[in-house]
Amino acid sequence: MTHDPYLIIGLGNPGREYKDTRHNIGFMLIDHLAGRIGARGMKVQSKAIITSGLFEEHKLILAKPQTYMNLSGQSVQGLLHFYKIPLENLIVAHDDLDIPFGVIRIRPTGGPGGQRGMANTIELLGTKDFPRLRLGIGRPPGRMEPKDYVLQNFSKDEQKILPEILTRASDAALEFVLRGLNAAMNKFNGAVE
Repeated sequence: MTHDPYLIIGLGNPGREYKDTRHNIGFMLIDHLAGRIGARGMKVQSKAIITSGLFEEHKLILAKPQTYMNLSGQSVQGLLHFYKIPLENLIVAHDDLDIPFGVIRIRPTGGPGGQRGMANTIELLGTKDFPRLRLGIGRPPGRMEPKDYVLQNFSKDEQKILPEILTRASDAALEFVLRGLNAAMNKFNGAVE
C-alpha cells in the first residue's frame, strides 16, 4: 500500500557560518528527521539539498533550500511542482521570533510574521494556505536588532534543551504525516514539557 508523498521543508541559510544559528532551526529539524526515519542519499534539486525515506509506508521528502532564507520560496515552489505534492502534504518549518524559545506551533495557514523566507514562499506559491511548523526562538534581548539575533548561535543554555525541542518538533511533523494537521496541532502546540 502506497500513500501520497509528503514534503517537509526546513528553512535556513546554507554555509558553515550559519549552521548553528537560530535562523537555521528549520535545517536542524530536517537533519533530526532524516536521522529518525533513516533517510538515505542526498542530492541537489530545485536549489535545495534533499533526502528521502519511508515512515510507516509514507514517503517523506526532506528539503533544506540553499537559496539563502529570503529566497526560500524558489525551492518550495520547485519541489512541489516536481514531485506533484498537494499543498495539504507540505509542511514548512521555520524559526519564529514571536514565539518563546522551546514552544512549537503548527498552523494550517497564516502570514509570514516578519519571517522573510515565509514571505517569499507565500508570494511564490500565491497562497498562505499551507501547513507550517513554527519553532519559537524568542525575542532579542534589549535593543538588539532581530536580524542580528537570528544570526547568532543558540546560547549554551538553549543548546542544552535544543535536542528535546527538535525531538518534539519531529514528533509533531510525523504526527502530521500519520494522523493529519488537526491531530498534530492538538497534541503538540505548546512548550516542551
